[in-house]
Amino acid sequence: MSEFKTITRHAGTVLVGQLATMAYGVTDTIVAGRYAEASLAALSVGSAIYMSVYVGLMGVLQALLPVWSELHGARQPAQLGHSFRQALYLWLALVLVGMAVLLQPNLLLNWADVPAALRGEVLAYLGVLALALPAALMFRLYSTLNQSLGKPQLVTWLQLGSLFLKVPLSIWFAFGGLGLEAQGAAGCAWATLAVHLGMLALALWLLRTRPLYQPYRLWRWPGTPDWKVIGGFARLGLPSGLTILVEVTSFTLMALFVARLGTAAAASHQIAANLAAVLYMVPLAIGIATSARTSYWLGAGQPARARHAVGLGFGLVLGSAVLLALTLILVRAPLAGLYASSPEVVALAVPLLLWTAVFHLFDGLQALGVFILRCFRVTLAPFLIYGVLLWGLGLYGGYRLAYRGLGPWPALQTPAAFWMAGATALALAALVFWWMIWQLLQRERRP
Repeated sequence: MSEFKTITRHAGTVLVGQLATMAYGVTDTIVAGRYAEASLAALSVGSAIYMSVYVGLMGVLQALLPVWSELHGARQPAQLGHSFRQALYLWLALVLVGMAVLLQPNLLLNWADVPAALRGEVLAYLGVLALALPAALMFRLYSTLNQSLGKPQLVTWLQLGSLFLKVPLSIWFAFGGLGLEAQGAAGCAWATLAVHLGMLALALWLLRTRPLYQPYRLWRWPGTPDWKVIGGFARLGLPSGLTILVEVTSFTLMALFVARLGTAAAASHQIAANLAAVLYMVPLAIGIATSARTSYWLGAGQPARARHAVGLGFGLVLGSAVLLALTLILVRAPLAGLYASSPEVVALAVPLLLWTAVFHLFDGLQALGVFILRCFRVTLAPFLIYGVLLWGLGLYGGYRLAYRGLGPWPALQTPAAFWMAGATALALAALVFWWMIWQLLQRERRP
């Protein structure tokens, strides 16, 4: 099979599964929006906090992909299995940190001046998702293992199947019925908990029974912590997790700042944020597939094939980003109407989606850049670059542009200010990352 077919097949399989997972958010946004405008606003704030926590912690586990891909390429199953078992200690530490934040979010809510009217529903939503976090992160560990082995379909089938459970459960728990009281946004969280527990149970059954996993002896007791292995996880995973945390919070914390503009603005922003997250799944899938193949060839001692994989990934991300951005521009009005029934929310969302399309153009390229840099163990520099550009120019610049004015521009008092600043920051980040990648590839060419 050609490298192009391998990457596109891997990326396509990952994409289907990621879109199924993203459909959870789409479902919850539509359900909450139809239930009540206040519930949609509470979901916007609550999901911003949860995604900031979950994706940051997930990024630490996802950073193990190049490690396991290299061991797979070097044909070292015993070392891969030992590494996976040691990753369970990392999982436990991440669970404890994540649950502590989700169960005590008041500092974040106070810092962002979230209206008191929304806080009760936000706290209920996050309390349930704290219970779902251990299963969600363990499933991510299973997903990363499969991606490193080039077998993402074993994850995708579970994600697709879970969607058929998530949709009816979200509707039932949110609106109530059959003896269950309506719970609004918190009902969507209960549905998510049920789905994550079901997926994890099936994943553990597959790990126990499938011949694919037998050479790795995954069910052996992990033993005492191997600090050399765990230290390697920390050096690679912690900067990667912090990088993703900065990236995600520069995006999700917009919702907390936008909440100051009122319920309609928060609801319109949630529509734009949800669609941006869905579009992001395409470069994410390509990034996972490209980094898996790049690391595989690096582990196999074939740098020329690794460079070829990088070039293919860049072309796929660029082409898909242009196509998706243009599509969103053309259909933004009917999409906004699908998400919300309030004319005020729709009127605010339609122009906001234009900036979402611009945002996506640069988001895909910079995301792939981070994945490729991780293959070469470059993790600290992206974190520092993100901190300056995404938090500094993107989030703080958006805040200034929205509420106080920035340079010659007066305060816009609209969520679009955050999307304008964010798109500019992503464009600069993509430029810097790909300059770094070009330098690394040139170095690999030298004898």
